[in-house]
Amino acid sequence: MKLAVLQLRSNWYIPLIIFIAVGFVFTIASCGENGSNAEFDPESSLIAEIEISSVAFEDGGNVPIEYTCDGENISPPLRWSEVPIGTRSIAIIVDDPYSAGHIFRHWSVFNIPSVTRSLDANQATTPDLKNSTRQALNDFGDTGYSGPCPPEGQEHEYVFFIYALSEPLEIEGNATPLDVSAALRGKVAGTGSFSGIYVRR
Repeated sequence: MKLAVLQLRSNWYIPLIIFIAVGFVFTIASCGENGSNAEFDPESSLIAEIEISSVAFEDGGNVPIEYTCDGENISPPLRWSEVPIGTRSIAIIVDDPYSAGHIFRHWSVFNIPSVTRSLDANQATTPDLKNSTRQALNDFGDTGYSGPCPPEGQEHEYVFFIYALSEPLEIEGNATPLDVSAALRGKVAGTGSFSGIYVRR
């Protein structure tokens, strides 16, 4: 599984990955300065790689219509590998980096328990799911997942990112995509991604 940066057809996400990674390193370092007995270890601060996939479609393959706005518009099933030791929660976001004008967020689901290794298809479109899991608004203005819906005739890539976090995200109310992205800073211990393609005929 390639990291998120390597799977995109452009380098738009490089600054964000660096931003999050550097924040995580500085967070660990500052913990040591605030009285922790553990010394800062650069090896342990490296961002781990997590494999994430779906049984519904292959990495880089076509997203089936049922997971898009032309079908049932339900979230696809997801599964992932082990997360780093010390992970306290997991977040998954789905972005369309090729939307006109800005990166378009299709899904933000966070505070997934660290022992979880999969999400079933058709997650409810409510702020609160089971076992402390929460969902934010997407860029359609809806809560939870809204599937691929590019302009007719345009092929877009939809990237599913997973983040293993050192702590849950403390976000109140109807969290926006920007709220979730900002809350990730300094908490990422591991990450991975895969993507799907969709074009409306």
